[in-house]
Amino acid sequence: MSGLKFQRKAITVQEAQQAVLGWVRHQEAEEVPLAECFGRRLAVPVSAEQPVPHFRRSGVDGYAICALDSASVSPDQTVTLEVVEHIYSGDVPKRCVQPGQAARIMTGAVVPEGADSVIMLEMTESWEQQVRIRKKMTAGDNITPIGQEVTSGELLLHEGQWIGAGETAILAAFGYSSVPVYRKPRVAIFSTGSELLDVNKPLEPGKIRNSNSYMLACQVQEAGGEAIIMPIMPDDPGSLERELLTAFEEVDLVLTTGGVSVGDKDVLVDVFEQWEGRLLFNKVAMRPGSPTSVGVWRDKLLFALSGNPGACFVGFELFVRPYMRALMRSSQVMHQEVQAYLMSDYSKGSAFPRYVRGTLVMKNGMIGAEPAGKDKSSIMVSIKDADCLIHIPAGGRGAAAGEIVTVMLLRKN
Repeated sequence: MSGLKFQRKAITVQEAQQAVLGWVRHQEAEEVPLAECFGRRLAVPVSAEQPVPHFRRSGVDGYAICALDSASVSPDQTVTLEVVEHIYSGDVPKRCVQPGQAARIMTGAVVPEGADSVIMLEMTESWEQQVRIRKKMTAGDNITPIGQEVTSGELLLHEGQWIGAGETAILAAFGYSSVPVYRKPRVAIFSTGSELLDVNKPLEPGKIRNSNSYMLACQVQEAGGEAIIMPIMPDDPGSLERELLTAFEEVDLVLTTGGVSVGDKDVLVDVFEQWEGRLLFNKVAMRPGSPTSVGVWRDKLLFALSGNPGACFVGFELFVRPYMRALMRSSQVMHQEVQAYLMSDYSKGSAFPRYVRGTLVMKNGMIGAEPAGKDKSSIMVSIKDADCLIHIPAGGRGAAAGEIVTVMLLRKN
């Protein structure tokens, strides 16, 4: 009888997370074209090499003028100025605006020297080389000064920052045609169990199709990794160990699903007993997924997740995603947590804390959370609706509607 299978010491979720993060080895950096950097993580900080804007910029279509020239403007009096230049976006002004003069200017164009305000076109009347202004202006009106948006040397993006649309715009604005990013972690995914069928196989009595591998592959890709779905493994410890050790030579970490509980054919337990690697833990004080186990093989981690879809999903979010974020130096490794009120009774008590797949709603200006469908670790269809994990403390009574609970936001990147 396996000692590891029946003599397990449960550690807390927080202890398990810290054990995993203690084995982080940061990914190497590589350069990718700017157009291909979406979803990657920066390998360097990015600071402004010049201010933005780097010239005084007009905020409207109109006329660049000296504000003092408009001092006498009133509802009954206008001022007429000489138009000395037309300035379009991308042009460099050729003239300095003197008192009594104006320059026709377009939105985004360089404000010429001498001018200290831009009057909107709608507040003027023009003919030939003259313009009549009908509004009193103040110095600085409708002009974006140098460095108003970004000052020179200002830190804009942190190392490890996830690159989205806004980050890409910044990189382009500062001339990054290629971007230093962390290499995507390569992740091998094994599903174990003789009851599993490939997705293209017809159903058979007593069999189910392998859905966990594809779910985990999506989670890996969301977390910035490259997922490699391996063939379904039979309930044979020797074969599984050989396949795992071969995979470790080609990838950065390995995920398995199934085979970690106390059944006769839960083969991951047998692998952990006989391999030359190190077992970090094989039981976590949580529901679902308490048999979740993690081992180390030559500084690479093996995450052995539950075969139940709900527990497998939760195990990835609690342990694998933080580890993958840390590999690429994310500044926020753990999921963000907020307080919310429970919208319906959750009467399922447990000796361990529960992490319930949930959905968030706004009601009466407050954040509410409710379970996403039936909360059983074997249930798959509610995973698609979950945008958070609701933390239900250990105890026999569960939690009542209206109680304040801690909610873990399932931020995907």
